[in-house]
Amino acid sequence: MAVMNYPKKVVLGDITVRDGFQHEEKYIPLEAKLWVAEQLVLAGFRRIELTNLGNPKGMPQFKDADELLKRFRSSKKIAQMIQDVEVTAITIREKAVERAIKARQEGYGPDRILLMVSTSESHHKKNSGLSLAEYWKMCEEYIPKAHAVGMKVCGTVSTIWGCPIEGPTELKKAVEFTKRWLDIGADDIEHADHDGSAPPNKVYEYFSMILDAIPDTSKHIAHFHVTRGWGLANVLAALQAGITHYEGTLGGIGGQPANFVDGVPVAGTGSYYYVDPSIVGLVCMEDMVVMMDEMGIDTGVDVDKVLEIGRWVERIVGRRLRSECVRTGRIPKSMTGRG
Repeated sequence: MAVMNYPKKVVLGDITVRDGFQHEEKYIPLEAKLWVAEQLVLAGFRRIELTNLGNPKGMPQFKDADELLKRFRSSKKIAQMIQDVEVTAITIREKAVERAIKARQEGYGPDRILLMVSTSESHHKKNSGLSLAEYWKMCEEYIPKAHAVGMKVCGTVSTIWGCPIEGPTELKKAVEFTKRWLDIGADDIEHADHDGSAPPNKVYEYFSMILDAIPDTSKHIAHFHVTRGWGLANVLAALQAGITHYEGTLGGIGGQPANFVDGVPVAGTGSYYYVDPSIVGLVCMEDMVVMMDEMGIDTGVDVDKVLEIGRWVERIVGRRLRSECVRTGRIPKSMTGRG
């Protein structure tokens, strides 16, 4: 009998509070962000992406970054669990890394920061303001500084499966960039489909190449968008390749920073990512968790609580989100019960 091969245990990181809320066109109150983060920890998540320490002028959703980090660290709701939770903040440029280092020294900073390169030179320049050569040099300088204060560093590789500016890209270049990140000291790698360009067959091909080159699955995190509806198909392809670490957002929200917040146009990341902001989104955490649970994969999280939090996130953002399982629930195991 044919059997599908895939890992039976995975690690899930929730990035709703940062990557999810960053695309909202209204400011999400700090108290709501804190509540979601706390509930995620109570549901079993131990990897939370909480905020972006970049300049809030262009991304006003993160004007509360320091206060959110402080409140999360001191939360009484999760006081018994916080020591096991890895908090990530995005730090694309030098000032953001310096801000993270200072916050860490003051006792509330992130456990892990994220730096980002694109295999496409033009996309990278647009995203960071630096050439790839300049950015690699910056990272070589700042990774040791982050490590010196006890912070891990995640190196993201983007435009793996295509670039919204240049078009097709080569998978082997992303493998080379992954090796370079690890060579200069990055602790793990986020492999990012930043705009829904990745078809499942190419996802399988790429992650097979990655695990051939760097077999340690703890070093690799799969990050998929659903702009074209392929999110869970790509998760399945990555599972079949052997990937064990995944990210997602509740309701499948998120994507690029909004260009319009609370009635005011802001820089965001530019219109080149999308024409219709409503089509942007990430893999839906609720649906991914239910799918994996049905496949017999240990996710380490409380599936019913994840669905419950997802329903509240819909109320926080004020609209129906992408999750199907928030509506349909888990598959019944008997006529009288679920789960």
